[in-house]
Amino acid sequence: MDNQENEKVVITVMHNGPYVVEGGFTLKDKDGKDSEQKSKVFLCRCGHSHHKPFCDGTHVKIHFDDTADNDVQK
Repeated sequence: MDNQENEKVVITVMHNGPYVVEGGFTLKDKDGKDSEQKSKVFLCRCGHSHHKPFCDGTHVKIHFDDTADNDVQK
């Protein structure tokens, strides 16, 4: 096992922004193949990025408001 496999992965939700994924992980493409090894990526939460699944900053332009994420119907 290499160091990357032992490293803890941390996912942080940025207020009105992307998910920040940090640690040792491998990205897989849509076909399940290893794409790239990264140590930090920003993943889109607003759904409007032109580079999905990655954040391209569009959340700022569209004034993404993550408080809607908390509106769960019971």
